[in-house]
Amino acid sequence: MTQDELKQAVAKAAIDYVVPETIIGVGTGSTANFFIDELAKIKHTIEGTVASSEASAARLKGHGIPVLDLNSVAEISVYIDGADEADAGCHLVKGGGGALTREKIVLAVAKKFVCIADESKKVGVLGKFPLPIEVIPMARSYVAREIVKRFGGEPVLRDGFTTDNGNVILDVHGLQITDPVALENELNGIVGVVTNGLFAARKADVILYGTPTGVEKVEA
Repeated sequence: MTQDELKQAVAKAAIDYVVPETIIGVGTGSTANFFIDELAKIKHTIEGTVASSEASAARLKGHGIPVLDLNSVAEISVYIDGADEADAGCHLVKGGGGALTREKIVLAVAKKFVCIADESKKVGVLGKFPLPIEVIPMARSYVAREIVKRFGGEPVLRDGFTTDNGNVILDVHGLQITDPVALENELNGIVGVVTNGLFAARKADVILYGTPTGVEKVEA
């Protein structure tokens, strides 16, 4: 099976977690796009969606799926999104698409987090995929120096990229993330950091992995 076929399989499996007559949180990225396309087939059963990026909002609207402003929503039944890496404890690295801050905000309102990924995203220790950190532009150099001083690694500015919030992203290479919850909190404590791509303090409740032999489910 191709990687796209694996992503499509988990996107279909995630439809089972969509709660009828509620608002669904929708993430960003290639796997989330497959989910949006599947969600379009049952769009009349849900109240609407909240999107974690302008790109996802546009794709949802293109399918005629209502997209709501998070400020007008009190509760999201489930948040469904992909990941760049996932460990055995359902801790994730996200943000390869640059939407990590909005993804965390939408997730904060959601009751349940279902992560969908192909099996290549499964790792023993997080950190092989560079950890994205969204930073206020004027703090970029300071934050990079602090990261090197405190944690090691090599922060690299994501060239020519601006987030939907008007900020920049530092991708930190060469980390071995053995305590993702602690690192997530410590990074967020650096002045100028908006947030980082570790989804560990609030991790996935369920991960659906696409494999050549079918969809594998891992629960936290």
